[in-house]
Amino acid sequence: MPNILPPLAAALLLMAAPAVAQVVTSPAPAPAQTAHQFQYTKTIHATVDYLLYLPRGYDAQADRRWPLILFLHGAGERGTNIWKVATHGPLKHVTAGSDFPFIVVSPQCPEQQTWSRDLVLALLDEVMARQAVDPRRVYLTGLSMGGYGTWDLGLAFPERFAAIVPICGGGQMIGVILGSRDKGPALKSLGVWAFHGARDNVVPLEESQRMVDALKKAGVAEVKFTIYPEAQHNSWTEAYRDPALYAWLLTHERR
Repeated sequence: MPNILPPLAAALLLMAAPAVAQVVTSPAPAPAQTAHQFQYTKTIHATVDYLLYLPRGYDAQADRRWPLILFLHGAGERGTNIWKVATHGPLKHVTAGSDFPFIVVSPQCPEQQTWSRDLVLALLDEVMARQAVDPRRVYLTGLSMGGYGTWDLGLAFPERFAAIVPICGGGQMIGVILGSRDKGPALKSLGVWAFHGARDNVVPLEESQRMVDALKKAGVAEVKFTIYPEAQHNSWTEAYRDPALYAWLLTHERR
């Protein structure tokens, strides 16, 4: 007959059997990080067209150094027809023969591009080397896309400009943060006068407002903000035809 254990004996036998150990697997260690360096060289060959205005009496006063306005146009003036750059901007409101005491440099941005810091600064260096520019009185202004370019370039290199005038543009807060940290004295002594139309349906008013607020919070000594209550995107016409703007620029020098 088969040897059948009673139920109680079978249960006792199972209880006496050695327990099977539970295997616990630990997570794999994180891969170790190693430091590397990548070298990259890029050579750029660029051509930029620009308009150059020399004030009345420039040639007759060989020893005089003149203030300079660097003007950045909007998106509509991009391309290869340099005379499109004269559609808007400070010189549109200068009558022939008037005493406008600034050298004015107006580059043209290529089609489907935005303003390049490197290109604009290289052009500025070239003009300053060739013309009788007062390096303490270099001013930057621009409208719409050029307003964005003015915020970007002016906050990245505040030491290059005595004052900036961004019109219906905007910028990135990181520009204020880094400028305040890395170039605090130059940024805090930069003159800033921003303009915007309250009814702007292309670039919201808030784009300028947040930059103005950030600069004030960062301790920039002089930040002016003019809002034209009835103006839409074209706030530049009224701004650039106001003689008070140019008088204000001339009160600023980079020391």
